[in-house]
Amino acid sequence: MMNATLECLQGDIARQDDIDAVVNAANAELRPGGGVAGALHRAAGPELDRACRPLAPIKPGQAVITDAFGLPNRHVIHCLGPVYGRDEPAEALLAACYRSALELAEAHGVRSLAFPALSAGAFGYPPAEAARVALATVIATLPDCPHVERVRFVLFDTRSAELHRRTLDSLQGAD
Repeated sequence: MMNATLECLQGDIARQDDIDAVVNAANAELRPGGGVAGALHRAAGPELDRACRPLAPIKPGQAVITDAFGLPNRHVIHCLGPVYGRDEPAEALLAACYRSALELAEAHGVRSLAFPALSAGAFGYPPAEAARVALATVIATLPDCPHVERVRFVLFDTRSAELHRRTLDSLQGAD
């Protein structure tokens, strides 16, 4: 049984001040880049880049955790999602990202975490499929993470937020 709250909203993942940990859509080297990684690194400051360097490289499906530095959160969980059409099996690797992030959150006493839509931007994963894999994996994994009380999906635009809300509703209706 899942006791956690799941929410999907449009917003800025670097400004989730009521969340313990934010999830970074990282690159293999855990370096600042564009999109979510760029936004989180800019907001966190150069200490985040320095903390990431000894943890790199990571492989698709893997996650690592650091402090959040200048962000309003305690931690950043860095996940490397699959590049769609290149990293296979894409669905299993994408699911592994969400599962690994939740397991790290549980192990570090994180009560709330915020995810972006991993792999659905520059990595080319079809948004509807990425949302289904993400939400189904979170729903399936949360019963094994009793300390996690809230999972928020923070989406860049209204269309993505609505897609995630519809997907969440359809998955929860299937219980």
